[in-house]
Amino acid sequence: MNPAALFVLLSTAPAFGPGGFPANWEPLFFPKIKAHTAYEWSASSAAIHATAVESASGLVFRHQGPVADAPVLRWRWKVAGTIPKGDERAKKGDDYAARVYITFKYEPSRVGLATRLKYGAVKALRGEYPPHHAISYIWANKLAAGESAPSPYTKRVMMVAVRSGDSAAGEWRAEERNVLEDYRRLFGEDPPPYAGIALMTDTDDTEGSAEAWYADVTLGGR
Repeated sequence: MNPAALFVLLSTAPAFGPGGFPANWEPLFFPKIKAHTAYEWSASSAAIHATAVESASGLVFRHQGPVADAPVLRWRWKVAGTIPKGDERAKKGDDYAARVYITFKYEPSRVGLATRLKYGAVKALRGEYPPHHAISYIWANKLAAGESAPSPYTKRVMMVAVRSGDSAAGEWRAEERNVLEDYRRLFGEDPPPYAGIALMTDTDDTEGSAEAWYADVTLGGR
């Protein structure tokens, strides 16, 4: 472990790349979802501003490396409000005003033949493997803060309610999570390397709207 490692993924004064996004961040789209969430840099907030209207997409930073080298994720976020029809345990309610995804590199040696064949088919179709697992740190609608639950779409994604409800809506909140400890607790094993970090505001399942801001995303030591 390198306790001095610090990766600044999103700063308050970033350089900008293609599409007007902070450098090394790129859009993340999903098959069959045609309406995409709008992401833009807000100079007044020094943050990424997300607006979703019956839409879903994300922004991803494809960071790779051992989780143990930089196990602590820190970020700030703000939401205008949670999703009234949101329900973490139902596909029709799987929408969030704000969430931060951590994805982990697919390692064939960790899975059985059926999963290897399935992942191989996905790579042939999309050009890359899906993640081995993912942790979705959510600003929850109904799930109580501190609770965890599998995604209603796949058990390979575990959701962790960092915040819940509207009591802090409209206010910036700073968060810190130990990804290494969370992964071990949620999946019962040591994690594969990081594959990426994604920001996502989505309202496609509930057909509603949401607004959020993301800032100061880093990975570092304890």
